Amino acid sequence: MDINITGLGPLGAGLAALGVIGPGIGIGILTGMAAQAIGRNPDAASTIRAQFILGAAFAEGLGVLAIVVAILAIVLK
Repeated sequence: MDINITGLGPLGAGLAALGVIGPGIGIGILTGMAAQAIGRNPDAASTIRAQFILGAAFAEGLGVLAIVVAILAIVLK
């Protein structure tokens, strides 16, 4: 039995693009926790904000990586 897998690039791209969901949820949780922490301790706002920006940058990096993998799944056959 011979299986033709040449048309599965878009399916793989769709599955790779699902990796954007995790960073989106993570940034939402991170934003809520940062706002809560600043509300509890306004004096530490600058430190909390710096940590928030760093965490959001790492999460967005994972989202961009997922998009790149999805595009490569389509382009490279």
